[in-house]
Amino acid sequence: MPAAPAKGIEVVTFGCRLNTYESEVMRREAESAGLGALKGGAIIFNTCAVTGEAVRQAKQSIRKARRENPEARIIVTGCAAQTKPQDFSAMGEVDLVLGNEEKLKAHNYRALPDFGVNDFEKARVNDIMSVKETASHMVDAIEGRARAFVQVQNGCDHRCTFCIIPYGRGNSRSVPMGAVVEQIKRLAGNGYAEIVLSGVDMTSYGADLPGAPRLGKLVKTILRQVPQVKRLRLSSIDSIEADDDLLEAIATENRLMPHLHLSLQSGDDMILKRMKRRHLRDQSIQFCEDVRKLRPGIVFGADIIAGFPTETDEMFENSIAIVEECGLTHLHVFPFSPREGTPAARMPQVRREVVKSRAARLRAAGDAAYARHLALLAGTTQSLLIEREGLGRTEGFTLAAIAAGQPGEIIEAVVTGHDGARLEAAPLTARAA
Repeated sequence: MPAAPAKGIEVVTFGCRLNTYESEVMRREAESAGLGALKGGAIIFNTCAVTGEAVRQAKQSIRKARRENPEARIIVTGCAAQTKPQDFSAMGEVDLVLGNEEKLKAHNYRALPDFGVNDFEKARVNDIMSVKETASHMVDAIEGRARAFVQVQNGCDHRCTFCIIPYGRGNSRSVPMGAVVEQIKRLAGNGYAEIVLSGVDMTSYGADLPGAPRLGKLVKTILRQVPQVKRLRLSSIDSIEADDDLLEAIATENRLMPHLHLSLQSGDDMILKRMKRRHLRDQSIQFCEDVRKLRPGIVFGADIIAGFPTETDEMFENSIAIVEECGLTHLHVFPFSPREGTPAARMPQVRREVVKSRAARLRAAGDAAYARHLALLAGTTQSLLIEREGLGRTEGFTLAAIAAGQPGEIIEAVVTGHDGARLEAAPLTARAA
């Protein structure tokens, strides 16, 4: 992670797209509280708790930041801080620990004569389960990003046996549709061509709102009321909760990007039951088949855990097989990491060397699937959102190298080949010339 400047505020973000969005809110609130005027500035770590490795990396970065910035104030927040505030409070490098609700409010950053920190109040972390609403926090931009993330939901009502996130985020809460639309209008007006809707359990959207609108209705409303949005993208969804309006939007709305990242977690029915997931492998396969009929060419990604407790070789082979059976392209592989306080941590564990071996095999299967996907796109015309100089993304979220365009611009390009990791493309105008 980059070192913080000598003065000002640096936000270091780990984990999900929701954290990326919230980091912008945190930056604004910390600035309004006067944190940037402190001698040495401030570094805020927005942590992730999804794996033990994510927590380890955060602690490593905090120690490095203190060595490189001895006068800076260091604040730690996010899901790891929410679930284990005492761990971060015990670090001598840390000045303040804030919970996930506290991090979004300026008064928790307010600079008192001595930063307002002592041993008694070093951790300001309340019970996240007591939070009943998710407010809309307006942001004008996402620093360093070509696309903008918008929070539509937070928390989760489900209790998968491996997951610590509900204890970091609380129960499911939705942002009202009107507030979401206003935020997207604001970002689109500031030049963002692509908006990504984000949440912890996004397909549970609306259950706590008047009239219980579903995610599909939100998507349709955004596309209807904000015509200047050129590309609308969904972050991870739970396919078993996909509603009819969402499926209709996928089929009929060209501005809704043909890319879905699925929370599959396993390809074996017994492991799915032990995870307390709400779908079975055949339902995932059928969902992908059905959606491909609605939107030919749609691209699927997925999260899959390798080495979940009690997973046998045969069970693991079902996870390997589902990569091809669902036609997955963008695979996120997680070696199982026991999280203290979850039921899965108390189940019979798979040996670590086996977990690592299975994760490597899953990644290899994902790499092979991705290579096939790249090869299939050769010669096609793609719309690329330029992320940074020389790199863009297709509508299906495939990375492409291209020597054209400015960050945030959408250009039409032809795929000339690939290097195994990304597409190689040329702008159509250059090809015509």
